[in-house]
Amino acid sequence: MVASGRIPIATGAALEYGDLVAELGRRVGIGLAARGDVRDVTAWARRAEDLGLDSIWVHDSYFERDPITYLSAMAMETRRIGLGAGALNPYTRHPVVVAMTMSALDDLAPRRITLALGSGLPLRLSQMAIPYDDTVARVSESIDQIRRLWSGQPLKLNDKVPPLQPMFQPPHRIPIYIAAYRTPFLDLCGQKADGYLARPAESLPAFQKMHARVLESAATHGRAAGDIDFRGYLLCLFDSSRQEALNRAKREPFVIYMISVLSDISMKRAGFDPALRSQIASAWRAEDYHRAGELIPDELLDAFILCGTVHHVAARANAYHEAGMDVPLLQPILQETAQVEAVLDAAVLYATVRTGVITPTRVAPVPTAPDLALHRGEGRVGAGIARRARGVWEVVRPFSFTASVLPVSVGGAIALSQGRMHWPLFIAALLGALGLHIGTNVINEIYDVRHGIDSITSPRMSMAILKGRISERGAFVVAWSGFILALLMGIFLVLHRGWPIVLLGLIGFIGGYFYTAPPFQYKYRALGLPLVFLLMGPLMVVGSYYAVTGSFDPNLLIVSLPVGLLVTAILHGNEWRDVAEDTRHGFTTFSAQVGREAAHWVYVMLVLGAYVAVGLAVMVGALPTLALLTLFSLPLMAWILRDAERGAEGHLRAIAMIDLMTARLHSAFGVLLLVGLVAGSAVR
Repeated sequence: MVASGRIPIATGAALEYGDLVAELGRRVGIGLAARGDVRDVTAWARRAEDLGLDSIWVHDSYFERDPITYLSAMAMETRRIGLGAGALNPYTRHPVVVAMTMSALDDLAPRRITLALGSGLPLRLSQMAIPYDDTVARVSESIDQIRRLWSGQPLKLNDKVPPLQPMFQPPHRIPIYIAAYRTPFLDLCGQKADGYLARPAESLPAFQKMHARVLESAATHGRAAGDIDFRGYLLCLFDSSRQEALNRAKREPFVIYMISVLSDISMKRAGFDPALRSQIASAWRAEDYHRAGELIPDELLDAFILCGTVHHVAARANAYHEAGMDVPLLQPILQETAQVEAVLDAAVLYATVRTGVITPTRVAPVPTAPDLALHRGEGRVGAGIARRARGVWEVVRPFSFTASVLPVSVGGAIALSQGRMHWPLFIAALLGALGLHIGTNVINEIYDVRHGIDSITSPRMSMAILKGRISERGAFVVAWSGFILALLMGIFLVLHRGWPIVLLGLIGFIGGYFYTAPPFQYKYRALGLPLVFLLMGPLMVVGSYYAVTGSFDPNLLIVSLPVGLLVTAILHGNEWRDVAEDTRHGFTTFSAQVGREAAHWVYVMLVLGAYVAVGLAVMVGALPTLALLTLFSLPLMAWILRDAERGAEGHLRAIAMIDLMTARLHSAFGVLLLVGLVAGSAVR
């Protein structure tokens, strides 16, 4: 019996998995790459078997992991589902080795193993210094050799020595598929293969032509159409709507790679000019993934990749089935739990008899992928509230809150070490700083979108406005809510500490709001770095100390240096990464002004400077010796600087999330500094 579970479908009614398995009216499988934890992939195989799927195929991903190992683990943990090795090639795996390997797999999973042979990729083979010759002849010869060995007959490959004698028991019948798209391979498939396996990212018009050519070849060789089984990998990416999935696909380096390596014939068969592919490939080779993503139109993605909700993907799979694909193999582009779950849902929906002919227009799109768990059991009102809450959470960028929490906490920790802590005033200062930070973050995003700097392919932590998760009006409400919170906390502090709080609050508001907002737009006048250093370094540390104690301490200027330097590094990393976009839009940030190479060294100096500043502060007695606990964050710093070095060498993907990585360093550094301050005061 199949374990009962629930599958989310776009009609709004949840069906029991047990009900569906008995009604799978068409064969369908999934494709997986040899990556990730073998145990996780094996668990997905068991799940696919429980759902009644036809097969799981694992392809040979160059320089990742060995697909045979994954298939072996699946064979041990499943009992019924088919297992496909495809595509392997006779260059990296000699036909004799392939015959031996598949025989062993057949022993683990009798009558469940299928082999697909392809030509291999010339670039990858060249990287391994493997000669690339007449691939069609090589694959054809390999099929004959493998079948001969499987039949138990000797194989003579070298006239100077005795023939090979297979020493393994002949396996059960193992079908051999052809996995290559050139016309001679299609003819070879019709001549002697058991089936055809379409490669990932194959357009529907191209598959139709290939299907017809294989059948034409089969007829020429006296074979019936039913003698050949047609399958194909269909790359899938799921999100809450088709547009969301398309937008996400444009930001995925693997998707950009797949589009970049499409052949001219593949582009022409799908109705696109190969010159477009060349432009995308040029940006991909330069690792300018943002530019490459911008160049990819929705129609091009739609032609080669199944993007959308579970229903959209099921409908697209149905279109390939109607074009002659006997068993669609749905493969997640992102091999993570949520996407694999969505693939399984789409596979079951496609194969379920009761769905009839699936068309996306018959159903309303519903959240899938990472949103699946959040939407189960929610009513429409609850779902709307949850969606808005996620939009607010994204637009305020909570990962960056450490930049305001740390300086205020440092000021409070110094006051605590002096026995002058006033907890209500400290909490008010902390909430006020967070309010200003929230308002600044949201205003920054609003004006970046207005200026056209943020686009759907930008490597940013938040795309809430661009994706419609929150409207611009809603974003303004969130921003002013933050500023109002800061105002209320400011009034409370003014009542206790007087007019200096007004001055500190005004400086914070003006610096935050007009950071990207007109008329000042400090960020785009190369003033962002010094402004952030002053506001979120000395001003916040000294200001929070004053709010708590009602006095100033000149030593705090020294204490604030490491805090301000790391906060500035977060901003500078963001500017450095976005130099190309900012320059393209005519904005002059500090990084754009000094250039990428100099910007890299400024980033390094800011990060290292924070540690040097702590050491100096300890030496002059401004910080206790235990503040050196911050040195425990050095491994994280080394990891980030390594990625920064790769970014400086042109590997822009390495610094795509450098602001987030620096914020994590800032958090670790800050927690250790606070522990050192509090522990140091206790030791005293």
